[in-house]
Amino acid sequence: MKIDFFKYQGTGNDFIMIDDRKNQLHFTSKDIQQLCNRKFGIGADGLILIRNHAEVDFEMVYFNSDGSQSFCGNGSRCALAFAKSLGVFNEEATFIAIDGKHIGKAAEEIYSTKMGDVSDVEIGDNFYFVHTGSPHFMVWKSDLDELDIITEAHKIRYNNRFKQAGTNVNFVQDLPDNQLRVRTYERGVEDETLSCGTGVTAVAIANAIKKDSSAKETRLKVEGGELTISFERDENKFTNIWLIGPAEFVFAGSIHWAL
Repeated sequence: MKIDFFKYQGTGNDFIMIDDRKNQLHFTSKDIQQLCNRKFGIGADGLILIRNHAEVDFEMVYFNSDGSQSFCGNGSRCALAFAKSLGVFNEEATFIAIDGKHIGKAAEEIYSTKMGDVSDVEIGDNFYFVHTGSPHFMVWKSDLDELDIITEAHKIRYNNRFKQAGTNVNFVQDLPDNQLRVRTYERGVEDETLSCGTGVTAVAIANAIKKDSSAKETRLKVEGGELTISFERDENKFTNIWLIGPAEFVFAGSIHWAL
């Protein structure tokens, strides 16, 4: 069976996109691992299927590169870009993901996803932990360039608390003009990625609590570019959260697959 695919990236997070609006395709975890493998497959941080849905404009079915499922913020923005290219919507869409319903907006090459509300933030000894569609553990550091990201992330990702279910690990550095720098180790990819949408969302929320900030917008520098998080805050409850940034088409191709 010949399957057309499209590669998209959002601040360096790259995804294989497939139009499955006929809801016919099924990939095993092994299939997804092969497709996302950068040596023996197409190569990507994840695989996304766009499907029809009776109640909303489309359904986004997201798989990490290891075949596991979660919500992916940058993946959702790339899904919006792909769905727009398919003519599914023009400027605003409602879509379903694994964590529920979302609203998305398109303005030229900037795509925005409305994230779920957050009211449960764990504040620990020099760390923050929050779920923004995926779990995120955050630690502030003075210099991210000198940090051995993989080694330090593994100490958290595979500790007794997280080794079974896993967690994403974000290292944060304060920059001038209230900007933040973030480097993220993603579970499911089990490596550092150039960007993580749910991660920067979690970081922006933790930063507001950490600094008791009244700012409604946070700019974040990731390894693959820049993202913006806007939100409304009532003490430790965050609503109207938007993940905002570019999403771009990279290339298209086809695979021959036995399904």
